[in-house]
Amino acid sequence: MSEFNNVSVVKEANIYFEGKVTSRTVIFPDGSRKTLGVMLPGEYTFNTGSAELMEILSGEMTVVLPGSPDPVAIKGGEAFEVPENASFKVNVTAVSDYICSFL
Repeated sequence: MSEFNNVSVVKEANIYFEGKVTSRTVIFPDGSRKTLGVMLPGEYTFNTGSAELMEILSGEMTVVLPGSPDPVAIKGGEAFEVPENASFKVNVTAVSDYICSFL
């Protein structure tokens, strides 16, 4: 799917890490939400409240997921899941466009 139809978009941006990670929240008719964003190169640690599916549309990064000491290479067209109430680290090596779905 290359576009979302019949959605609402929260006007205020989510801005993290001094503007190096930004996103916008999209709300679907059923109440579910996703964020669409961009991560600039850098190292970031994120914390989840709910489980998340991170779809990387373009770019490159390594991800250290909860319970795993080893980084996993992720590139555009790939995805990974993070459990609720967890922390994960990313090292973005190329500007990355992403969709975060809250599960």
